[in-house]
Amino acid sequence: MHDDDEAWRDERGESQLAQLDRHWAELLQELRVVQTGVQVLTGFLLTLPFQPRFAQAPTWQVVVYLVAVGLAVLATALFAAPVSVHRAVFRRRARAELVLVGHRCAVAGLACLAGALAAVVLLVVAVLLGGAAGLVAGGAAVVVFALLWGLVPLTLRRRALRAAAAPPQTAA
Repeated sequence: MHDDDEAWRDERGESQLAQLDRHWAELLQELRVVQTGVQVLTGFLLTLPFQPRFAQAPTWQVVVYLVAVGLAVLATALFAAPVSVHRAVFRRRARAELVLVGHRCAVAGLACLAGALAAVVLLVVAVLLGGAAGLVAGGAAVVVFALLWGLVPLTLRRRALRAAAAPPQTAA
C-alpha cells in the first residue's frame, strides 16, 4: 500500500482507505456466514459426552472426538478474533493491519473448520458403518475441503495474478 492516500487509486477509483474499509466490510460478511455454523457445530460437539452411549465409545473415537472439539473451538476463536482485534485498535489508524490480521484469522479458521468437519464425518460414519468406512468418509471430506477451500481458490488467484500481470491486449 502507498503512503499517499489521495494519490493512490485502484481500478475502482477508491482511495487506499476506502479500499481497506471495503475489504474489512467484505471480511466481516464472510465471517458472519461461517461463524454461526461453526458455533452450532461446536455447541453440538460439546453436548456429546453427556449422551449415555458416549461412554461406550472406543478410545480412538474419543480421540477423534477430542480433535474435532479442539479444532471447532479453535475455529470459533479464530473467526471471533478479528472483532477483538478491532476493539483493541479502534480509532488507532490501524485498518491495514486489522484487515491483514482478520484475513489470516479467517484462513486459519477455515482450515480448522475443515479439520473439525472431517473429524466429525469420520466419527459419525464410523459409529454408523464401522471404522474403515469412517476413515474413508473422513478422508473423502479432507479431499473435498482441500479441493474446494484450497485448490480452487489458489487456482483462481493464480489466474487473476497472471491476468493482472499480462500486458493489455489491443484491438486489431
